[in-house]
Amino acid sequence: MAEKTSRTRKSSEERIPSEAREHLRAARAEIRKSFETIMPPGFMEHRHEARKEMLLAFRSMIDAALERTEEKKTA
Repeated sequence: MAEKTSRTRKSSEERIPSEAREHLRAARAEIRKSFETIMPPGFMEHRHEARKEMLLAFRSMIDAALERTEEKKTA
């Protein structure tokens, strides 16, 4: 079977009906509220900061890999 290109691949907006997307957004908001009520104060803030630090770590690893690639290219 031929591989689909980005031009023929449907976006999630085309595949998932708008009503379903609205329900998913509402469910996400309600789940977030439930976490805020059952977790200790400050949990969501710490969760956010932990996620940010993980993303920064990944960024740092990618930057280092790019630098090594450039060094090998110019050597």
